[in-house]
Amino acid sequence: MSQTDLRTNAGTLRARSNLGMGEFIALCAALVAVAAMSIDIILPALPALDAAFGIANQNDRQLVILVFTITFAVSQLFYGPLSDRFGRKPLIVFGLSLYLVGSVAALFVTNFNGLLAMRVVQGVGSAALQVVTLALVRDCFSGPAMGRVLTFIFTTFMLVPIIAPTVGQQIEFAAGWRGIFVFNAVAGALILFWMTTRLKETLKPEDRRSLAFGSLAGALGEIVTNRVTAGYALAATLTLISLFSYIISVQQIYGELYGLGSLFPYAFGASSIGVAIAALFSARLVRRIGMRPVAHGALAIFTLSGLTLLLLSLAGNPPFAVTFGLLSVCMMSFGVLQGNVSAIALEPLGHIAGTASSLIGVATSTVANIVAGIVGQAYDGTVVPLAAAFGLGGLAASAAVFWTERGRVFRNMPAPAGETATPPLH
Repeated sequence: MSQTDLRTNAGTLRARSNLGMGEFIALCAALVAVAAMSIDIILPALPALDAAFGIANQNDRQLVILVFTITFAVSQLFYGPLSDRFGRKPLIVFGLSLYLVGSVAALFVTNFNGLLAMRVVQGVGSAALQVVTLALVRDCFSGPAMGRVLTFIFTTFMLVPIIAPTVGQQIEFAAGWRGIFVFNAVAGALILFWMTTRLKETLKPEDRRSLAFGSLAGALGEIVTNRVTAGYALAATLTLISLFSYIISVQQIYGELYGLGSLFPYAFGASSIGVAIAALFSARLVRRIGMRPVAHGALAIFTLSGLTLLLLSLAGNPPFAVTFGLLSVCMMSFGVLQGNVSAIALEPLGHIAGTASSLIGVATSTVANIVAGIVGQAYDGTVVPLAAAFGLGGLAASAAVFWTERGRVFRNMPAPAGETATPPLH
């Protein structure tokens, strides 16, 4: 992005959202990080739930993660169309408020089912933040500029997995697992205050869409019939399976299979540092060579690393250093993939950004969570199920991208008619 484009984008962004570039990226990252915070911070406390609620089957503790992520995925269906009709800011306020209700109510549950119910409430609330934040970005950016901004947001967001497990472990040591929900509530309240006092509505009145069924059906039709959107959404689904499988299984693999115990948060955080560095580095690559070459290269590395781990694990559990190294490479590649694949999928659908991000989010996340739940329940004291999710998922995602691009991978597509390669904000 040239200095002229940078100044133009920053000036128009402030007029559209009331925020400068740095604050906009930080706020968006904080909003999308709420879900990750809710997942990663509780990972070290999962063994404590066994004792607190008498959980007999250790795989059942995965439900604390799984019910949140599935609810989070399904709930996205509603927020996109609502935000396209009523605006972005009201839906974010609603989502954060609901998240706070779930966090506070979790402090008073007396059984495992009650805790799962409050995780459902948290998931419904946090889903609004994921969908509407993507629409916020699409309101303000398009083209390669949107890909770079999403990458910066994702890089900032990745600070959460670096520190959240360690924070969660220290809170659990000091105040028990309920202290984690106190932290969630306080963090959510601070983000809500920041957003309501600083952010201006970004959706223009003339861009608001009807909630009529025909409008929603038309939007769905555009999504499923657009080759780029459908193909990259499929690829995103297949790689998300790996991510959710990792989140569900990693505590058992690192903490128990390899015996890390209380050192688990540090191993988890170390992988996340690599993800953040890779995502930040990819933003520079996008500026130089474009979104598609970067995304395709990251997918190739993701697939090769996953297949390597799968082949090694079929012969027996690899040493911890090997498993950790290959999973870290997979996760670093995913950090590069995330922002760019999302931007490529949404780029043709700027006129229905909220609905598109909602429907795509539901389809990708719901399928990915269901399959990841199966992978998690297949955990048998080996690395094989998780390695298969990465290796086979990457292979299938690569095939989807190859089909979408008609074999012309590692190439940038020309900008749509009437749009420059790095367009100003609108």
